[in-house]
This record gives sequence, C-alpha cells and structure tokens, in this order.
Amino acid sequence: MKKLVFVICMLSMSSLCWAQSAPSLGSATSFAVLGSAAVTCAATSTITGDLGVWPGSSITGFPAPCSVVSGTIHTTDATAQAAHHDAALAYGFLAGETCTTDLTGLDLGTADVSTLGTPLLSGVYCFSSSAGLTGTLYLGGAGPWIFKIGSSLTTAGSVLVNGHPFDIDACTPGVFWQVGSTATLGSGSQIQGVIIALASDTLTSANVSGGLFALTGAVTLSTDLVNACNEGSGGTTPPAAGKIKVTGGGQIQVPGPADTGTAAFGFNAGTGSGGLGGHFDYVNHFTGLHVNGPVTDIVVIAFNPDGSPKTVLFSGTCGGSCAFSGTVEDHAEPGVNDLFGVTVTGVPLSEITSPRVISKGNIQFHPTQP
Repeated sequence: MKKLVFVICMLSMSSLCWAQSAPSLGSATSFAVLGSAAVTCAATSTITGDLGVWPGSSITGFPAPCSVVSGTIHTTDATAQAAHHDAALAYGFLAGETCTTDLTGLDLGTADVSTLGTPLLSGVYCFSSSAGLTGTLYLGGAGPWIFKIGSSLTTAGSVLVNGHPFDIDACTPGVFWQVGSTATLGSGSQIQGVIIALASDTLTSANVSGGLFALTGAVTLSTDLVNACNEGSGGTTPPAAGKIKVTGGGQIQVPGPADTGTAAFGFNAGTGSGGLGGHFDYVNHFTGLHVNGPVTDIVVIAFNPDGSPKTVLFSGTCGGSCAFSGTVEDHAEPGVNDLFGVTVTGVPLSEITSPRVISKGNIQFHPTQP
C-alpha cells in the first residue's frame, strides 16, 4: 500500500477544504469555447467571447462559415494555455464537491426530477454514470447549481433558471456541468451553464450560455450559438495548484480497450522547488505513432477522500505543431487498476485514446517538498 500522507488543503481543490460553492474560471472566464485537441465548426455558428485550443493547434471553420463575435481566437498561445489550466482547476474543484442529491438513473427533464421538487434549488446533483436531459430542467434560487456526471451528458431539452429561458445575451451565473467523458448537445438543446467535459463536446443545432470546454479532446460545432458568461462564472477562487509529482509507465490496449493492439508509455511530471517539468514518451505499436517531448503543464483534476491526488492531467509539446495531453489515475499498489489516456494532435497520426486500465506498469504519486 502506498505510504503517502498529504496535509489536507496542501493540494488545491479538495472538497474537504471548501464548502459547496461555485468555482472561479480564472483566466478561462472570457472563453466561450476552448478545446484541447481541436475546435471544428462544420456549419454556421456564432461564438460570443474568446475561442481557443491548447495544446492542440487545429481550429477550422473560422472565420467562415462560423464567426467569433466580441472575442479573440487563441491558437496554442500563452492565453489558451492559461485558460486550459484554469478550466482544469475548475473541473477538479467541481469533481471534489460533496454530492447533496443523487440523480443517477433519472432524466433531468421535469418528468423525473419534479418528484424532488420543482425548481431544483442550489445544490450538488450527481450521476454515477451518464445523464440525459430530454425535457425542461427548472432551476430556482440564488445558486450555485452543480451537476457532477460520471461519464456522458446527452441533451435535447432546455434549462430555465428562475423562470428565465436561454438568452444568448443574458447569461445566468452559477450553473456548472462537470462531465466525466463527453457532452453531446442535440437539436433543440438550450443549455445554461459552464460545461467542462474531460473528453469532448459535440453540438448540433444547440445553444449554450455560459461556456464550453473540452480538457483532452475536441469541441465540434454545427449550427450553434455559444456565449461566455463573463459577468458571473466566478465564486470561490481555488488556490494555486499545490506541489505534485507523478511518474508512470506501462502498456494499454489500442485502438479500443478490448482490442489486441498495444501502446507503451512512460512519463514523469511535476512541480516542486525546481519548477514545472517532466517528460513524456509514447509509442502506439498499432498505428506507428511515436511521441516524445517535455511536459509544460500539470494539474490535479480529482482527489481521493483523504485529500490526496487521484487524477492528473498533464500536457506538453512534441516538436513543430505536435502537442499532447495525458490523463492518469492512480488506484494504489500494485497498479492493476491504474488508468492512462492520451491525446496527440498536430501530426499525421493524431490520436485521442480515452483513459483505460493499464497493464505491465504502474502510476505512482510521490511526496514533494512544500
């Protein structure tokens, strides 16, 4: 068993350290859309606020057929990097919040949740796996309203806050969606709130008033409206990330977790007295992709109940326009249930591999100097 003891609150964003509250998006506040691997717009869409990508470099569909209004496009620059880092901190803050109501198995439309009282008041509403919204979700009170979703979010409905419908020009602050994998917003979706998906966001004839973030994958748009909620996404500001060091190596199955292809990886990443640093090496034996480069950013996005780190997102560059991000999760010794996922962009053999159980290896967190 790992003999690793952490002082509560030494690392940022443990739910043991803060009462339930809305996180700040920090430098990501001005962003309406921020992808990790890419941002792609296939049909006429309008973005009000900043748009960016980090660590990937692909933004397509702008300025036509899609447009950015009252905002700036940031492609793999320092502004996009800082926003990605702060969005990941907000994701970790939300993931660490204590659940007040378990909605697993219910549709967020009123037919299901009305039995709990309509409208839903301020709270942390949780789904152990996927969540869906096919009707109208009514929220009331002063907020915040936080929805923690274990895997995917799928919508074809609307969110009304204190009786107010979606309005691209009037964002209602305090609504947050923390999505453990993918968010898919279908035709007719009118969503209020900041959506932060660990993997990707896909919109088709949908509207979002708040913000749309993908931490490891892509944002894909088609006939949509998205605006940033500049005036109200703040709340409790998470402290700066604490000292952290994580190393690992092993093998995963590719292209799918049940397939027979293999990929090998090794990395070290962390912050400490010497500053941010690390290195990443990845070889996909199925496709021939080989990535090797320095780690330039790292953030804890989930914590164990005792405040120790559980899941880390790190990213960096691998030459030219090549960029990568890795998601690793530690499940204690001997490492048989540890997880690893990777996103690589900017090269002919780009790859998005969801986190999966590793073999022949281990993910290990290490104590660091304060």
